[in-house]
Amino acid sequence: MASQGKREIDQLLADSFRELACQGPIEKITIKEITDRAGVIRPTFYNHFQDKYELLEWIINQDLIEPMKPFIRSGLTTQAMTFLFVNIEKEKEFYMKVCRLEGQNSFISISQHCLLNLLEEVCEEHRERRQTKYEWLTPERLAQYYGQSMVFVMIEWIQSGMTISAEDLAELYQYMISHSLEDALKDL
Repeated sequence: MASQGKREIDQLLADSFRELACQGPIEKITIKEITDRAGVIRPTFYNHFQDKYELLEWIINQDLIEPMKPFIRSGLTTQAMTFLFVNIEKEKEFYMKVCRLEGQNSFISISQHCLLNLLEEVCEEHRERRQTKYEWLTPERLAQYYGQSMVFVMIEWIQSGMTISAEDLAELYQYMISHSLEDALKDL
């Protein structure tokens, strides 16, 4: 175990957490259960994560946010959303379970936090290259607006049982963000 790097141990803990989450309520999963299944000692967990919710945040960043980054940075929103939804679909059982988390450590708040970090970073990069046209439209506000819409669509899709394909949902999301409310109402 000593020869394993941080990334490998993080992945072992994540895989263990995923398996346990699919078997029972996430709120009842203990750190001991996670470490026993991963084959590491409890202190190892705390060398990597503060708690299981920080582990969940790591999973969201690795599975969902990181694959989106190159697409978001290149302005390819539909492809980014397709990757997001396809990766959720691959782990459907897990994401349907974590989607039920509520409160301070809800899946919604953790996902939104992860997505906002990415979007704020991208917005800042773009702002540095241009003169701001609207002073009130800050990178933080823009990131929050689009981050909330992305998370809303993602949560609604998961909670509805993922009844349409990831590709169709990404196309639908692109339609919603590229059309005015007025235009969308005409297409209902």
